[in-house]
Amino acid sequence: MQLNGEISDPCIRDEEEEEIGETHVNSAGPDISSSPPTSPSLSPSPSVVVGCALTSKKKKSFLQQKLIRLSRSKGIQYVSIDLNRPLLEHGPFDIILQKLAGKEWSQSLKDYQREYPEVIILDPPQAIKHVHNRQSMLEEVAELKLPDCYGKVCIPRQLVVMKDTAAIPDEVTKAGLRLPLVVKPLFVDGSAKSHELFLAYDQLSPSELEPPMVLQEFINHGGVLFKVYVIGESVNVVRRFSLPDITKCDLPKISGVFRFPRVSCAAASADEADLDPAVAELPPRPLLEGLARELRNRLGLRLFNIDMIRQKGTKDLYYVIDINYFPGYGKMPEYEHIFTDFVLGLVQNKHNKQRPPAA
Repeated sequence: MQLNGEISDPCIRDEEEEEIGETHVNSAGPDISSSPPTSPSLSPSPSVVVGCALTSKKKKSFLQQKLIRLSRSKGIQYVSIDLNRPLLEHGPFDIILQKLAGKEWSQSLKDYQREYPEVIILDPPQAIKHVHNRQSMLEEVAELKLPDCYGKVCIPRQLVVMKDTAAIPDEVTKAGLRLPLVVKPLFVDGSAKSHELFLAYDQLSPSELEPPMVLQEFINHGGVLFKVYVIGESVNVVRRFSLPDITKCDLPKISGVFRFPRVSCAAASADEADLDPAVAELPPRPLLEGLARELRNRLGLRLFNIDMIRQKGTKDLYYVIDINYFPGYGKMPEYEHIFTDFVLGLVQNKHNKQRPPAA
């Protein structure tokens, strides 16, 4: 995509796009076993074996030593999957934790599940596909029937451009979209380009960018984004700094399209910042739990995050602007305890289902 300028905001993207360009796993990564332990006298036999099919960057960020140590103490072992070998030569696993793409890999998972029907796939490729299209991703949110007693959850008004960029100004007018516009590639395919984001201050400038893309209204939100991490039934939220508000007085002074820099938000947490209480107040927990539960059921995902903002000047009007599969949990406080409990709960639930009913 072309650009006229760059917005030097410190917090636009997160680890969701950190794995660009990697499609397979060969090395064991950070202290992760490539085969089960062979010395019972030195290490207890694991009761839960998790096969990991992750990029090297995802393994480094997620499989931190604090998670590995806690998992071992609970009888959980993480084993690296080498994609130079057939998946069926690995395991057997209780769980496969994966964030890879491609038809061949999807077929390998299906074949493995036929051979080992008890294995739990986190998460199935067919479920992950729901968040690969930015239009349908947010439409899933719009179709939810959530009670509004704790607040209203919306999505930004958006316009999809498949081919004809010359018609963008007319289409923006017809759709009634207000400037400025957030411009994103329509499809999330793991490439660097699919994670580019732009801010357009006029109707004509998005025509310079490459379709297919989605145009969304930018909503002032006090420069704070709520990152909602979902791990099974666990829901945790943190504040992150985001783009500053844009006033009507700013619009006539600026034109063109500006690229959001690909800078991690790891150092841009707003949880300890001295913020306006009206901006800093977290969304009500019942609202977040209800939203997470509905999306979990609708998407079929157990590992995802929701990016939310609160419209400035309102107390309870929220917008979901993005959903990501298997986000950067390593940045979430106490993630190692939450994820370990999640894994143990999955296996316990599986064993409970397999247990014959009492006479």
